[in-house]
Order: sequence, then structure tokens, then C-alpha cells
Amino acid sequence: MAGPRTQADEAREAAVEDALARLDLDAKTRLLSGQDMWSLPALPGIGLRPLVMSDGPIGVRGVRWTADDPSVALPSPTALAASWDPALAHRAGVLLAQEARRKGVHVLLAPTVNLHRSPLGGRHFEAYSEDPRLTGLIGAGYVRGVQSGGVGTTVKHFVANDAETDRFTVDNTVGERALRELYLAPFEIIVDEARPWGVMTAYNSVNGTTMTEHHHLVDEVLRGEWGFDGFNVSDWTAARTTAGAIEGGLDAAMPGPHTVYGEALARAVRDGEVAEARVDDAVRNVLRLAARVGILPGAEPAVTDLPEPVDGRALAREIARRSFVLVRNRDGVLPLPPQGTVALIGAAARDARVLGGGSATVFPADVVSPLDGLTAALPEGALSYAVGADPNTELATADKGFELRAVCRDAAGEVIGTGSAPSGHLQWMGSDLPDGVTHEALHTVELTGTFTPRESGPHTFGIKGMGAFRLTVDGTTYYDDVQLPAKDDPFISFFGAPVPRAQAELTAGHPVEVSLTHGVEFPEGTTMKVVGFTLCHQEPARDPDELIAEAVEAARGASTAVVVVATTERVESEGYDRTDLALPGRQDDLVRAVAAVNPRTVVVVNSGSPVELPWREEVAAVLLSWFPGQEGGAALAEVLTGVHEPGGRLPTTWGPLADAPVTEVVPADGRLPYTEGVFIGYRAWEKAGRTPSYPFGHGLGYTDWTYESAEVTGTTVRVRVRNSGAREGREVVQVYLAPAEPDAERPARWLAGFAAVTAAPGERAEAVIELPRRAFEVWDEPSGSWTCVKGSYEIQVGRSIADRRVTATINV
Repeated sequence: MAGPRTQADEAREAAVEDALARLDLDAKTRLLSGQDMWSLPALPGIGLRPLVMSDGPIGVRGVRWTADDPSVALPSPTALAASWDPALAHRAGVLLAQEARRKGVHVLLAPTVNLHRSPLGGRHFEAYSEDPRLTGLIGAGYVRGVQSGGVGTTVKHFVANDAETDRFTVDNTVGERALRELYLAPFEIIVDEARPWGVMTAYNSVNGTTMTEHHHLVDEVLRGEWGFDGFNVSDWTAARTTAGAIEGGLDAAMPGPHTVYGEALARAVRDGEVAEARVDDAVRNVLRLAARVGILPGAEPAVTDLPEPVDGRALAREIARRSFVLVRNRDGVLPLPPQGTVALIGAAARDARVLGGGSATVFPADVVSPLDGLTAALPEGALSYAVGADPNTELATADKGFELRAVCRDAAGEVIGTGSAPSGHLQWMGSDLPDGVTHEALHTVELTGTFTPRESGPHTFGIKGMGAFRLTVDGTTYYDDVQLPAKDDPFISFFGAPVPRAQAELTAGHPVEVSLTHGVEFPEGTTMKVVGFTLCHQEPARDPDELIAEAVEAARGASTAVVVVATTERVESEGYDRTDLALPGRQDDLVRAVAAVNPRTVVVVNSGSPVELPWREEVAAVLLSWFPGQEGGAALAEVLTGVHEPGGRLPTTWGPLADAPVTEVVPADGRLPYTEGVFIGYRAWEKAGRTPSYPFGHGLGYTDWTYESAEVTGTTVRVRVRNSGAREGREVVQVYLAPAEPDAERPARWLAGFAAVTAAPGERAEAVIELPRRAFEVWDEPSGSWTCVKGSYEIQVGRSIADRRVTATINV
């Protein structure tokens, strides 16, 4: 399916073959094994430089987990998908390529195109949508953008990595039809439309075979049927066996230096367990990537003319406001009137959560909170603020008020190096160590500095991580012992629960010394040397009823109340799934109390994926802001005040967990059956006959639209709409395909295409949507092929899956 090779491709291929011919077996197998946490090794014999990879997908961290080299932090992938704009995703990719080049990175470990199979998926903020076509088109735009900047991508996690529970070991059993029509579909679209230079295979197994050894899906489907010619890298530590991985189509095993490749692979070839030709195939794929990114001598890079520089902050702000989804706006309460006062309420309004937890984390130079944004946008005296309720019901990473640094010492207690600490979370993976520090010499790491409280009272401090720790606050040592994990998980230090270890009475504005010292140990045979632990903190726990009462009084006296509610890192993060969709803490109580005294209550929902909104009919407006990136507060102010309209549409159905048709994410006996088949997301809601809180595709702007006609010529749909409101706006025209004769084995309707138009008041616009052949096909399991289902289809065009305005008919 991927396009034919160009003359430049053929020239690079010749350079790859020339380089391959000059490598012996040991050099070849060494190239396929990570030399450290983030790179494949240099091969001086052919002039090859190290190939450097870095986490994404909303920014480029680089090879060190540090704030010394800040990264632009864009809105979450769910936000980008909510724009329904592949061109905007392309621009995001261009910016990230620019960031990657600045940081010396050749390959971005993104995008994540797994599906929102169940709303309980804890990492869904990092994926795009429940719909494979929307996911594939946004992902293709992103990949094209990154690679237009000469930087590779790894589309991940191939495949069916749709939940976090037992992700290292789970065997997801998926029917062939669902696998093809849903879970493989976004990867197929991206391979076809964007020719990605890499994929990342997942931790999980599919139908009994771990993905790093899945010959059928990698070699036969991805490479064979689709024509993918990029490299296949394992998720970190996912590669299980030497012969199984190379025979299954895995090119590179990460991280290093100890993997199932390298010396082990060379030995397997010499012992006759693996054919050297299999190694050569993998080496070709890695060398082809090196040629494309410009680090293989004799090969012209795939990109020689780089895109124009991008203003990262401006683009982050634009994506945020284009992603905000206004799902309710009673009586046009938004935008805010030019005059009047605003009571801003919620801990998340002051301490915004702008990105999700886990490997998606980057460190922006600064963050604009909702409080910052509205303070700058509104006239002096128009804004008041009250905490109201704090979503953090347990300790969070030490952040506001802390000024920390990391001090490294050897066994004799001598300082051997220091590093920055942007927060209480310290994470050094592989060669991330500060200058002059080695794993062999490192004995202890101390996070030390000052903490200046914002409030007086008993402050709680704690530790996330495992091993020996000593915690001292204001001269008193509160803990000096070994903290053991509750379960055996290699990432427990990052994703485990914090443990309270100290409580100190502190005074607002008076700084105190804090210190958390960790004894570093690397067990024998450790393949991935990581130093990771977190100093955690919680402010004095005030009476929740008292905080809500203060917010109610602020709201009572204001023209409009804006309440910001949020999830926390313990709710949405890589590493674990959710157990419910409720907002943490007393936030639901807060919203109801505020709405009871102010009919103009606007709720801003700061979450990366769906949460329950039990009060949604009691408030005037609900605006979903996702994780909005570093400029989120500025974008929010622009949308609330009407400088820009909210541009987003839902990429995923929102509804209460009790009504959600697909909820199982916990394996039984190591297996997680996808028993729902092709019915996930809106397909499942419609099949179950249930009405969600807000349907897929829903979203309001600040103007109205009239759908006038839909005409079909061949497989091209032309839709005429008119802006029937009072201001300029943007509309996302959505086309759904519904078979005229219902079939219980197929959804009632499905997204076939979409396009956005803009128009001034009274102006007409035409959206042109091309229907892909695949929209009319199903995977026929007996024949093992795609089959066009002939017959009559109704083309249903509208504003969401539930708001269909005009129709037409097509016969195939």
C-alpha cells in the first residue's frame, strides 16, 4: 500500500546496501541493540553516528529528564484529535521536529494511535480517539509533519495496547475482524498516507503471541500487506527472547546496553539458531532509518529543505483553543459579557494540570494557568479566586514553593556531581546521570533545597519509590528506613502510590530546608539502570465544607462563576487504569454548591479523557479543556472572553460508567478477551440503545449552522452549510455511513469522513469529503480478506453521531 520508491529512495537504498556489506556479524548485531537508554550505537567503520530517540508525544524531552533544557509542551493527543484537523496535527509535528533537531534527537517515540476501547484506560489522554478513522487521519497528519522536518516517528504501540493493567504480560484475545477493522486500522491508514519511518511494538501479547515476536502481524501484515519499510523498535524492555524477536520481525531491542540482541544474537547466529539473513533484514531497516535522518555517510537525508521555524508558544495556544469542546452553553452564557465580574474557583485553576503522567511528561519553560490567563485578560478588579475543592486527595509531587537540586555522593560521602531538579520527581534513566557521575560510583542521591509554604498549618511529606530513604524537614529527620514495593513492578518508583512519612507545622511565607536522600542500588543483572524516586507533599488539609462555603460566597457575589475541575496524576497516567470515572475529592459537591447560588456557572473540565459530570444539567455551560499544554490558561481566557470560539468536537463518547458498554480492562488468568468485537465507542453505545452524556462528534461554537444539502457524485460528498449565526465560525462537517439494510454484525453507522469549513455570518460554505473504499468493506474471516458489502447506504451528514442534519444515498 505504501507508495513506490523515488529515485532518492533508491539512492539511499544503495548506500544502505553498501554499508551493510562492510559490516561483520558482531557489528550488525551490536547495531540492533541499544547502547544506552535512548540510542543505538555508532559504527565508526562505516561512519555511522549514534541514532538518538526521545519520548513524546506532546513535546520532545531529549535524552535527559531535566528542566535545564526546557521543552515546548503542546496539548494532549486527545486535545489534538478534538480539533478534527489533520492539518493542525501536521503543524504540531513540524514544531516537534524542530524541537527534536534542537535537542539532537533523530526519532520521536510517537504518536500513540491505540484506541479508547474502554473509558477506564488510564493512558487514553496519550491516544487520540475511539474511532479508527479519526485516529488514523490525525496520526497521519502528525507523522507527515514530524517527518517533513527530517525526524523519524515510531507509530505505537503496535497493536491492541489499549489498557495499562498488567500491560507487560497480558494476552489480549481479539477476533480477526475487530483486529482488522478497529485496532490495526489506524496503523494501516498512517502507513498508507504518511509512510512512517518506524513503529514501536507493544508489551502485550495478541492472541497468544507477544508483539515483539509476532511474525504474522509484523512481517506478514505490516510489512507484507501494507508495504511498511521502516524500522520496528521494541517498547522499552519488551523484547523477551533472541530468536523469537528476530524471527518475529523486531529490528531494534531497547534500551541497552543489555538486551536480547547484541552478543546474544551473534551467538544465536553462530550456533545455527538464527539465519544471518534475518539479521541483515533488520540491519537494513535500521540503516534505512539512519539514512533518512541524515546520519549515514553517502546517503542524502530524506529531507534537505527544512520547514520554516515555528513559534512553539503560539502554536501551543492555538491548538489548545482549537481543541476546547463546549458541550453545553445554556442561554449563551459564553462568551463572557464584556462587563461584569468573574469568580474563578478550583485548585486546578491555580495549579493547572497541563499534561498527563508517565513517558509523555516534558518540562516546559513556564506554564500559564487559568488564573494567570484570566488575570491578564480581565480588567483589574473583575476577577476573584477561591480554592473551593482540591482534586489531590493524596500527596502529589513536590512542586509549587519548592526549590530543589540533586546532589550525588559516592560511598565515602564525597560529592561527585549535582543536577537540576525541576520538581520532587527525580528520574535518571541510563546515561541521564549528571556530568561526572557514573553508576559504579553513585551511592546516594539527595534531593535538597527549600520549601516556602503558601499556607500555614501541618504540611505532609512523603515518598514514592522503593529502597532506602532518609527524609528531613526543617532540621528534623522523620524517616530513615527502607521502603518496599507492594508488588513487583519495574516501574513502581514512577507509577506507585506515595507513602506519607512526615507532618511538619509550617508558616506561610517562611522557607524551610527539606532533604530526601535515597540509597542507590542496582541489582545484579539489571538491564535498565534507573534512578527514580519522588518527594511528595500535601498542603494543610482544611475543612472541605469550609472551602466550599468560601467558594459559594465568592460565586454568589459574581456575575459569572467559572469552576475548574480536574483529574490528578493518580487518576490518569501511564502505568495503571482507572477504577471509576468520578472526579476526585469533593469537586462534584463544589460544582453543585456553586451552581445553586449562581445560575451563570461555567465548569471547565481539566481532564485528558472522559469523567462523569453528574451535575451537567445544573450548570449553565460545560467546557472540556483536556490537558491543554503550557499555554492552556491563555487559550482558556481567549475562549471564555470570546476572542476565539472553542473549536473542538468530541473524539470520544462521554457518559457515566454505569452505562458504558465496554468497561473490562482487568485480565483474568493473564487474558483479556475483546468479547465486544467491532462494537466499541459510539458503535457500542448505539448497539446497546443507550444515550451518553455527550455523543461522539459533539461540540458547540459561538455561532449557528444550517445544513442545506448533501450531494453525492461517485464517492465524493459535497455538503453545503450556511453560517446562520451572528459571528464568524468554524464547523466540522461529519459524514456517517449507514447501511440501508441493518445488519447485527455491523454498526448502525460509522464515521466515513469529515471536513472543516469557515464562514462569516450569513455566508455559505461547501465541504467536500471523499469516501474511502474501506468505508464500505468488512474483514471476511473465512477468506482472510477485505470484502465490499454491496447495497444501498444512507449518507448521514451532521454535527455529531447523534445530530445528523441532511442525508443522501449511495449504491455500491
